[in-house]
Amino acid sequence: MIQDRGGAWLFSRRLDVSAFGGSAVLSFVLLAAGGRLLRTPGETPLWAWTTAVLLVDVAHVWSTAFRVYFDPREVARRPLLYLGTPLVAYVALIRLYAAGSEVFWRCLAYLAIFHFVRQQAGWLALYRSRAGERDLTTRLIDDAAIYAATGYPLIFWHTHARSFDWFVAGDLLSLPSWTSAVAFPLYVAALAAYAGRSLVRFASGGRASLGKDLVVATTAACWYVGIVAFDSDYAFTMTNVFIHGIPYIALIHVYCRAQPTRSWRSRLVVLLATIWALAYVEELLWDRSVWADRPRLFGPAWHVGALEAYLVPLLAVPQVTHYFLDGFIWRRSKNPGLAALFSSSSATRGLAAAGISRLG
Repeated sequence: MIQDRGGAWLFSRRLDVSAFGGSAVLSFVLLAAGGRLLRTPGETPLWAWTTAVLLVDVAHVWSTAFRVYFDPREVARRPLLYLGTPLVAYVALIRLYAAGSEVFWRCLAYLAIFHFVRQQAGWLALYRSRAGERDLTTRLIDDAAIYAATGYPLIFWHTHARSFDWFVAGDLLSLPSWTSAVAFPLYVAALAAYAGRSLVRFASGGRASLGKDLVVATTAACWYVGIVAFDSDYAFTMTNVFIHGIPYIALIHVYCRAQPTRSWRSRLVVLLATIWALAYVEELLWDRSVWADRPRLFGPAWHVGALEAYLVPLLAVPQVTHYFLDGFIWRRSKNPGLAALFSSSSATRGLAAAGISRLG
């Protein structure tokens, strides 16, 4: 019988499948419901934008506050990092915007892309830690698969004109067409190597990595379909946002439940209500002062004039802070409280303390 104790799931079977698999299923259900939107180069409709971008993408950025800024003890533990990051980010973003809006949005787009890719690699790293996998071969196969799953669609985007953009028109550079042709066989080889290893493990009754397999499979499917298979802003938004934001919010929820302050049900309600409210305020400020795209949702545009040079960088601070801190707050070596959640040696004890065992 295949062995799955201690390594098959990061949180629990039910929560992992719901967060990683459920978010991908939601993406494809909405793709199927999109119909003609999959073949239309226009903007994502308001209902879809509100569901995906406002309630998931922007909201998950603000969920970092529950991990850091809404916890006075955590802020006191590393005040320079937590309080200095948004201040330094704001100054840097002002300087960047002064260099030109094209430079600003291009840098922000590539920073976001790096963050999206690294988050998927981070999930695999957490699974390895949970399973106690320390060998170099496992890490190399994992990294090759996840970077191929995200990297090839990105290279394809850089070599084939798409009707959608990351933030604004022209924010991504162009690459010679041959780079896509070279990348494709490497993409296939990396995913085949990962799939082959998983099949061998399953057939031999070895240790399963079912949750990790789910992350790789959903990442590969969503990134390929959203960028390569369809040339549609709607398709890209549906496949890009849910698998990124929903698992992250689940991670924040699990972390908060491990803190003995209030019941997890109350905390979940507070978490969602807070991040949705903050996301709405942020997008209202963006739309009224910069985009003026959705007056039905946010009201008429403001005329901010010269304040734009300071307001746009200020509005970008939350996401840049999220991108930067994400590289620190989930490292077990620097965050003692995470060991009980993501360590193979203390996994059972830590998950029980967090109440996660009740989910699976």
